[in-house]
Amino acid sequence: MEQFRQLGEALGSLKALMLFRDSIHVNQRQCSLLFDVLCFAYDSVAEEMKQNLRFEEKHTRWKVLDLPLRDLNRVFKEAEWYIRQCLETKDWWAKAIMLYQNTDCIEFHIHNLLYCISVVVEALETAGEISGCDHHEMAKKRIINSTKYRNENKDLKIFRWKYGKQYLITQDFCNRVDAVWKEDRWVLLSKIREKKFTASSKYEQRLTDLLLKNLDGLESLNGKLLPSSMLVGSRDYQVRRRLGGGSQYKEILWLGESFAMKHFFGEIESLIPEISTLLSRSHPNITRFLCGFTDEEKKECFLIMELMSRDLSSYVKEICGPRKRIPFTLPVALDLMLQIARGMEYLHSNKIYHGNLNPCNILIKPRAYSTDGYVHAQVSGFGLPVVKFKNSSNQNEALPFIWHSPEVLEEQDQSGTTESSKYTEKSDVYSFGMVCFEVLTGKVPFEDSHLQGDKMSRNIRAGERPLFPHSMPKYVTNLTKRCWHTDPNQRPSFSSICRILRYTKRFVALHPDYNSQTDPATPIVDYCDIESGLLRKLPPSWGRCDASSTILDIPFQMFVYRIVEKQKSGTSSTKDTSESGSDGASACGDESASSVDDPFQTVTEKRLPAPREGMSTGRRLSLTKNSSDNKLNKLPGTPKGRSSRPPQISPRGRSMRMNSESQLMALSPKVRRSCGHASDSELS
Repeated sequence: MEQFRQLGEALGSLKALMLFRDSIHVNQRQCSLLFDVLCFAYDSVAEEMKQNLRFEEKHTRWKVLDLPLRDLNRVFKEAEWYIRQCLETKDWWAKAIMLYQNTDCIEFHIHNLLYCISVVVEALETAGEISGCDHHEMAKKRIINSTKYRNENKDLKIFRWKYGKQYLITQDFCNRVDAVWKEDRWVLLSKIREKKFTASSKYEQRLTDLLLKNLDGLESLNGKLLPSSMLVGSRDYQVRRRLGGGSQYKEILWLGESFAMKHFFGEIESLIPEISTLLSRSHPNITRFLCGFTDEEKKECFLIMELMSRDLSSYVKEICGPRKRIPFTLPVALDLMLQIARGMEYLHSNKIYHGNLNPCNILIKPRAYSTDGYVHAQVSGFGLPVVKFKNSSNQNEALPFIWHSPEVLEEQDQSGTTESSKYTEKSDVYSFGMVCFEVLTGKVPFEDSHLQGDKMSRNIRAGERPLFPHSMPKYVTNLTKRCWHTDPNQRPSFSSICRILRYTKRFVALHPDYNSQTDPATPIVDYCDIESGLLRKLPPSWGRCDASSTILDIPFQMFVYRIVEKQKSGTSSTKDTSESGSDGASACGDESASSVDDPFQTVTEKRLPAPREGMSTGRRLSLTKNSSDNKLNKLPGTPKGRSSRPPQISPRGRSMRMNSESQLMALSPKVRRSCGHASDSELS
């Protein structure tokens, strides 16, 4: 209840801000869309809680709602910060340069909202099924939910038609998402053209030229960058400090705002196509290049970027300290991994391959209003291959090969150079797996290895991988091990990685006991297997990684995962009554969850009360003989006289039940319980 109350406070603060929406001169329509969908989300959640929950149970059966509502509250507060930024009137020119192609409203804030609302809806369903004392009413709720997760609903159009309002993706909202960004650019372009005729100084005239060339697609730099004298010759330009160990990156003060600047020398003329591409790309999880300047005589270039706090490598090193503590909690680590994957997904959708993905090329800064350690991450270091490594130094240059895939190392070894034509989507996925290892453990891959240099490189090509600690959840390490598979064809795409990470985040949010030392929650299904199956069965659009795949598909993707998870776990949603948010998987010891051995019980068997203590298995079988004898005869490996549905157990019997389910899961070669590095035989 406290989390929902805080949600109401955050919405009230947003409403106070939006009283002055007419004063928002940059991205006004995006702010209005964000505010409207947040109001709709609050009203939708409030109505669902009113219909399904009982206030007197707020301290007992609402537990599954705590983490989902806390995540939703964070989305509301970060949206408030974004609207405040757009409402700020100080330093208008700097604000226009920073926000003219910013896509954070949709790609960051609405993306996070649609993910969170999917988790909240499921949490409300789970809590609603066990709310109250009327068992008949609870049974009706389970039946209603069971009809929702049926195969025929694994169609995007059907899903939007039936559940679009519940998941916020109404047709009106979808239409507005497609239009607001273009409308805001058009409005800003009109205002800049007006300022061009009312500019009070020559410098403002040149600023209007800068923005017009970047905003107007017809002009689009015209093959040239603006003269560097416009930047370094301005009165308010000031270099504050160098960033990192090299001399390329600096923090500067310009137009009253702090920016990062990349300063390098070279044949700038030949780099203009590459620079133009960088300036046209915008995503919350990649480095944003805002504008560029050049001095043709000195052959130097200045690229202005958004300022971040530091790189991931130094941040992890600072947090871990000499004791090598785990740097992030599991929810924070999964969120960080998802942001990096989303940035790489965007680059790959634009046919840009990184080739040097490592923690030093991931920039971070604290998230607004976050007290839980959440950070905002951006992938950097892509593009400009001619100057990418010039005048740079970082700790990864000593052992650069630990981040490179085996096929890249093989080609480098054969050619004797550090260049490679094997920098592809799959090699980036391998590097991402190594980055995830450092995020999850706080250790640089292979830092404990006794082998160095060429010997380590040979071992990597032979299949050696870093070792995860035994305490690391296997549902997290499974994805990482697939990313660094020796066979590139066995590695998932970044679109698949994003879907798997979202659903893994959802599992952690719905299970507050995910980090329990005695009885941690564990998914009964490998989410990587779900993704592989969907790629085979669903249309090609499911696995597509291009501009047509939008954040509006996120609720549908998580919904389809839920359907498949229910089918694979062998439990019907009519029997999901877990108080802890279990997805129907009996691994959490829910008293009314059905066994994996018997997913299709007859009506007669469902109505039987729980067996009394001391009642023999044979006595229970005699009561259900007409409904279950045929089924028992068909089940291979079921001993005669043993029910396929075990007696309901108390929390003390959880460990026994989880052991039996672990044996069932072991029948699948892809759901592994072992620890350590992954061999090819494990992942094939």
